[in-house]
Amino acid sequence: MKLWVGLGNPGAKYAMNRHNIGFMAVDRIAADHGFTPWRKAFQGLVSEGRLGAEKVALLKPETFMNLSGQSIQAAVAFWKLPMADLTVFHDELDLAPGKLRLKQDGGHAGHNGLRSIHAHLGDAYARVRLGIGHPGHKDAVAAYVLHDFAKADADWLEDLLRGISDGAEALAAGDAQKFLNAVSLRTAPPRSSTTKDKPETPAPAPKAEEDRRSPMQKLLDRFR
Repeated sequence: MKLWVGLGNPGAKYAMNRHNIGFMAVDRIAADHGFTPWRKAFQGLVSEGRLGAEKVALLKPETFMNLSGQSIQAAVAFWKLPMADLTVFHDELDLAPGKLRLKQDGGHAGHNGLRSIHAHLGDAYARVRLGIGHPGHKDAVAAYVLHDFAKADADWLEDLLRGISDGAEALAAGDAQKFLNAVSLRTAPPRSSTTKDKPETPAPAPKAEEDRRSPMQKLLDRFR
């Protein structure tokens, strides 16, 4: 059993906030891979299913972001999971919009959801960092993350979520590179060649042989 947690805030008011991209990621996985309907458990919502050979439980804490660790700790304790089987999907200010990185262990960088997890469980868990960009000044961060994605974000957001779903089975199997490749194919697909085959340059017309006859010879040849 693996536990994948999406971080966010509960309720329709927050559904499309940048801070809720973790919820969006696990929602897409559940929908695309035939997971069970969401049910209430562990102060959150849980959906279960299989990704390849791995059984995976998805969790969306409903404790609000700042208390996410409470919900996750309850689920980890119930299933008696080692921290190696816990992966958290969360928004990342320090990555450009649409970028994704994997991280194992490390600090919380001021993210309140991660801070709560650290307080309850420590830092020995995996993270899927989902780039949302930075507003440019730390005083603007709170309003920025609690604001809905702009219409202009729709395309890259959809590509990112589709890529995560495409690579979910690889991530569950522990194949990080295959997972990243699947995401990349959606977010940065290879460019088709824009260089058209150049038309063949026609061969130059053969030059006429130089006429070396004298004027008199030319005249005589005309009356032959």
